[in-house]
Amino acid sequence: MNMSRYLLRTLIAAAAVAALLTVNAGAQMGPMMPKFSLGKDQHKLTPEEQQRQEQLDSDYQAATKKIPDQKPVNDPWADVRPSATTSSQNKKQQ
Repeated sequence: MNMSRYLLRTLIAAAAVAALLTVNAGAQMGPMMPKFSLGKDQHKLTPEEQQRQEQLDSDYQAATKKIPDQKPVNDPWADVRPSATTSSQNKKQQ
């Protein structure tokens, strides 16, 4: 009889833990959670919004054209290695 009581208590405790975990997970998806979509609910832009978007795009393109091209860095270890000394340069030449 003690074994059945032990099993019943264990089952009730496990059910209580599962219920508490479920309640916490449900609370995370409450009304304060922001709603977002993955492209299903695309709304039409008003002409003003579309004009503003086009203006932002053209401003962005103009700004990116002003950035000068930078020479790519080919040596990622340049800052780690010590600078070459004259003795090591002489060894390389020989």
